[in-house]
Amino acid sequence: MLATTVLVEGESDRLAVETLAVRRGYDLPSQGVSVVPMGGATNIGHFLNRFGPNGAGHRLLGLCDARESPCVARALARAGIGSGPLEEFGFQVCTADLEDELIRSLGVDAVLNVIANQGELPSFELLQRQPSLRDLPVEAQLWRFFGGRSGNKIRYAPLLVFALPAGKAPPPLARLVASFAV
Repeated sequence: MLATTVLVEGESDRLAVETLAVRRGYDLPSQGVSVVPMGGATNIGHFLNRFGPNGAGHRLLGLCDARESPCVARALARAGIGSGPLEEFGFQVCTADLEDELIRSLGVDAVLNVIANQGELPSFELLQRQPSLRDLPVEAQLWRFFGGRSGNKIRYAPLLVFALPAGKAPPPLARLVASFAV
């Protein structure tokens, strides 16, 4: 069986991908799938060299943010994988980032419930009152909450994925996990 390496930007992305895969009944180790956080999309060249056609020869898949997609596309072309839409090469693109996708898929009320269940609603409400954030939409405040405190993305990524109703995963994440079966 050909090994599959899924390249993601960071640890929170890895946790989200693995959580959705488990929810969908995948056993990643037995299927030869490993999800590898790169420490940022700009590091993709190293990982393509290691796992790609000039390295271990794994089947490559990935997930990146829209703002990082040009970097990923250039790296795929340099590695000899090809050029064109990233989806053609198994790389899914989040509109802004994965947290934004999860907020939109869940909706504000469900995200607030996840935060409340963690006992952090007062912390979020304090953040909402900050002068630089108070006039922003709640979705932007939530995005800031997840990205503003060290460890919040990692803590909340699997919780948000777990809270998703069946069939409501963000499209890029859903397409990525569905491609594990191929």
